[in-house]
Formats: sequence, C-alpha cells, structure tokens
Amino acid sequence: MTDQIFNLPDLGEGLTEAEVVRWLVADGDVVAVDQPVVEVETAKSLVEVPSPFAGVIAVRHAPEGATVDVGKPLLTVRAVSPAAEAYREEEKAGSGNVLIGYGTSSVSSSGRRRRPRSRVTVGSGSGSGSGVPLVSSPLVRRLARLNEVDLRTVKPTGAGGVIVRADVERVLGSSEAAGYDNFSPLSTVGEHRIPLSGFRKAASAALSRSRAEIPEATVWVDVDFTALWQLRESLPAGPGLMAYLSRFVVAGLRRYPVLNAWLDVERQEIVQLDRVDLGIAVQGERGLVVPAVRGASTMTTSELDAAIRQLVADARTGRVNGEGTFTLNNYGAFRVDGSAAIINHPQVAILGFGRIIDRAWVVAGELCVRKIAQMSFVFDHRVCDGGTAAGFMRAVADAIENPAHAIAQL
Repeated sequence: MTDQIFNLPDLGEGLTEAEVVRWLVADGDVVAVDQPVVEVETAKSLVEVPSPFAGVIAVRHAPEGATVDVGKPLLTVRAVSPAAEAYREEEKAGSGNVLIGYGTSSVSSSGRRRRPRSRVTVGSGSGSGSGVPLVSSPLVRRLARLNEVDLRTVKPTGAGGVIVRADVERVLGSSEAAGYDNFSPLSTVGEHRIPLSGFRKAASAALSRSRAEIPEATVWVDVDFTALWQLRESLPAGPGLMAYLSRFVVAGLRRYPVLNAWLDVERQEIVQLDRVDLGIAVQGERGLVVPAVRGASTMTTSELDAAIRQLVADARTGRVNGEGTFTLNNYGAFRVDGSAAIINHPQVAILGFGRIIDRAWVVAGELCVRKIAQMSFVFDHRVCDGGTAAGFMRAVADAIENPAHAIAQL
C-alpha cells in the first residue's frame, strides 16, 4: 500500500490560501477519485474539493477552521491497489497540484481553458437523518465556532431546516456574540478579535492596491429617472431598471472604449478590450462580490435582465464567476444617495447609482416633482481626463432621461 499526499490545489483567480470549513470524510473512510472530501472557503466562494486519489483516508492535515496555503497538505490517502495509485495527468500541471477543473492555466485536451467548478453546498442536515447540522452560511459556522456552540444542539428555524444566525444567538442568550455586535476596542468588558477570512483578506489586498496605485477622480451628476421609471412601469413583465442601465452603460463604453480597459504599467500601455464583461456589485452573505455578465456588449435588454437576475441569485449564495472589465454598482439598494467608490483593480472605472427619490425639479421653466437619482463615476486619471469621463457620464445620463430615443439608436 502506498500513501498519496493531496495538497491544497490551485483554485484559480490568484488565490494563495483557503479556510477549511467542513470535512466531508473522516479518517478511515474509503474514497473514490473525484469524490468531494472537504469544503473550503476561498476569497471567491465556498468550494467542494474532490480527491484526485482513490483509497482510504489516512490523515486529515488541517482541522475545520484552519487556513491552509496552496500546495500544503490537505489529506493523506492510502492507496489499496495499484490501480488506485494512479491519478490524472492534469494533477501534475502548474504548481504541482492543480485540481482538475480549477487553476488559472489548466487547458483541456481539446485546447479549451477549463472553467472553475466552484459551487455553494449545504450539509445533509439533521432533517435528513444524518445527524449533521444543516448550515449554509460560513458566518453562522464561524459564529458558533468562536462561541463554542455545538451546532448539533441548535434548533433550526430557517427554511428547510437550515440553522441561521438568530438560532445560534438564541443559544448564546444575547446578540453580543464574540466577533460580531457591540465590538469596541475601548469597551470596559474587553475586546473581541476577529480573524480575517480568506474572502476579507483578498478584498483588503485588492482595495488597498487600488487606492495605492490608482490616481482616481470622482465626478457625479443628478439624473432625472422619470421617463425610464414610466417605461419600466408600463411593462410590468419587462426588463428591470438594472437591465436598462446596463444596456446604456454598454452603449457608453462603445463610445468611450478607453474606459473598458486596463493599464499595463510595465509597458506603459492602455489595453482596450473588445468585449464588455459587465461586473455587477452584489452584497452576498460573505460580503461584497462583483461577478460579471460575460459578453454583455452582445446582449439585448431582455437578455441582460435574465443574466443579471441569475448572476445576483448565484452571487448571494456564494457562487461567482470571476472578474469583469467594468463595474456597475447600485448604491440605491442600501437607501443611500451615492458613494465615492473604490475602483475594482485592474479595471479603470466604476459607475454607481444612488436611490431614486421624488424631488422638486424644474422642467421647461416649471417646478414639478420628478424621480431623481445621483450618478457617480470614479475613473483612473491615468487613462483619461475629465472630458472623457464627463462625456461617458452624459451619454449614460441622456439615455436614462430619454430612454425611447436611446433604445431606438441601439
């Protein structure tokens, strides 16, 4: 019998580590090739990691809650036959242990780049008779772990028997759980230190890099949404406002392609991109993510609407599909008027909209009530000047204020 060490694979997107959320196997279990063995949390999503080996689980090298670097041991699998000792050639590529279906450089035999197979999973749950608590949120798991709450003793109240945060807090007897509410380093009752998850570490690094490297500038304008609002109301089963905004943004980027680009600092070149992959900022259960509508520049308004709805639903449960080439943000969802956002590096701009509210507005010399929202635009001043930024903003704003004319020109 031979021991095979399975190292944490390269999961792609430049990730260097992941947190072990839940083991799906125990020592002594028999596993097959490609059988999921562990659920890990990366900066992008929750991922079920399958084993590249068949055999018996000899050692699990990290406990739940531990952070493991890419290339470090996850499992030792004891092969029980010569056939079980063989593993796929893809496992020998890249960093030395790139998981099948993952990694930034893996290419199939047909020459097509493989897409990540990450997906959000939910445990089998006490309701299924397995005795394993059903918890879909890593935040709930972490809250329980920090406060030493055995999830098997928690009565679930979520849909389908899922344990939610309120269930754990009820066991604790208050909402002052470690690592969450009422945090204050100056509190007379002590302090709580919250380890950054893999997601927060990646977000921190990306945001810090953006602010450190990009000389950003912010411009904004109040936009009259009345006509677009009326168009949307006249088509109850039609596309939502975000679909129309996305269509207008894509049209604006066609006129100002320098904003759909990235800056190659080493070669001092602006790299304009032919395709618009429109990033949509979504507040998910793990934090803010920016999945992308791939090929948004080729879609109709209705196609954009369907793609955005699916993308938002996936992102809110942890499933994301990588980065876009330009980001659109809806601050209005949080009932705020606007934001001086941070550019999603390596992109060069981000456009955002605040809440739409009724305001006094002058139209043709007459005071009336209109539906107004603030549009803010943050751009990398290295790739263009204020004139280009203003031109793009007005292209989008004019389309919003006269949507019938804009749609006829698309």
